[in-house]
Amino acid sequence: MAIVGVLPGPVMAQPQEPNLQTPPRKSPTRNSHDFLGLGRVPDAEAAKRGEPLYKENCATCHGADARGAQAPNLVRSVFVLHDEKGEGIGQVIRNGRPQGGMPAFPNLSDSQQYDIAEYLHEQVELAANRGLYKHSDTMTSGDAVKGKTLFAENCAACHSVTGDLAKIGAKYPQPAAMLARMAWPANPGPRQATVITADGVKQSGTLVHYDDFETTLRTAEGSSLTWPTDSVKVEIPDKLAGHRALLPRYSDDDLHHLTRYLLTLK
Repeated sequence: MAIVGVLPGPVMAQPQEPNLQTPPRKSPTRNSHDFLGLGRVPDAEAAKRGEPLYKENCATCHGADARGAQAPNLVRSVFVLHDEKGEGIGQVIRNGRPQGGMPAFPNLSDSQQYDIAEYLHEQVELAANRGLYKHSDTMTSGDAVKGKTLFAENCAACHSVTGDLAKIGAKYPQPAAMLARMAWPANPGPRQATVITADGVKQSGTLVHYDDFETTLRTAEGSSLTWPTDSVKVEIPDKLAGHRALLPRYSDDDLHHLTRYLLTLK
């Protein structure tokens, strides 16, 4: 089944404010949710029930692990990311997307639709965390010399050990706190964006809502503008792009080496 869609042309709107804030941080795993915008932790039991349902009904088009085949990759789907408790995903499963070639699945109950949605959220979770950052509270490994080399290769272009990171080892003396701060920096606040329409008109403002279907900005004057996402180009500056790009490349050893090096900066 293909979760795609087309919306009508640009409109003035007062959309329901989505929850762009993240819950308080509780652990390194919670930090990854905050940093990557993953929202709540998936329901593990529902995801377990949803796996066979997904494989039976969805895997042919979306791939065995939801990473795409003849239909879109759902692990990287903004629509899936913004889904709340299967409400959006369930509607698409129930009604299909005929314009995108996806059939409806009216035979699946509401609870089954929810289970499939939780399975998809769990795939996003696994892709984001990769299970690499366990046991950071008791981390004893890491080589500061290797960490210094990694820092020079991957971090020095944006950070300075005598500038923004001066004495950071004194500020975060515990390995777990340092690792979490390094891998998942603080939330940068409301995102700014520029929307460029097909005729070249640019509109900048605070990004209120952004998914596969719809993009909404709040202008400096306080009004809201909404476009179908597939009809415009959306530019979103990301000060943390470097960190996001490095996450898939980091190994346990890399993180531990960098942590040990940063702990020496006191």
